[in-house]
Amino acid sequence: MEFIAELEVLGWAWRAISMARVSSKPRKQRRLLYNAPLHILPKLMSAHLSPELREKYGRRSFPVRVGDRVKIMRGEFKGVEGKVTGVDRRNQRVMVENVTIKKADGTTVPKPIHVSNIMITELKLDDEYRKRALTRGKGGGE
Repeated sequence: MEFIAELEVLGWAWRAISMARVSSKPRKQRRLLYNAPLHILPKLMSAHLSPELREKYGRRSFPVRVGDRVKIMRGEFKGVEGKVTGVDRRNQRVMVENVTIKKADGTTVPKPIHVSNIMITELKLDDEYRKRALTRGKGGGE
């Protein structure tokens, strides 16, 4: 109770602290994911970096963008490497070049791959903001 009293003196409300918890129930986790606001979605589109990039930049994952080279780690297209041609933030899927499926009418369409099933092997770093974001944080990078 002393801790709560100190917080109230500092102007903090106990309710704000208790509301900060996040549920561990799968149903609520899915609901939070599906109803996430648009400014949160890019952060959810992070994929693992390759061991070389991980060593170089001192971080495990980074958000995927169009132009990055990725390797598919799971599923039907396991082992395929290619450039990201599209990103679907709402469904957490990326489209990779040469990863297509054939429709019943004979046309080919890109096969969306979930972001958790890919690994970034080469980053497209033509954006200054993205370079700064990559080196920001613990590791620092080069």
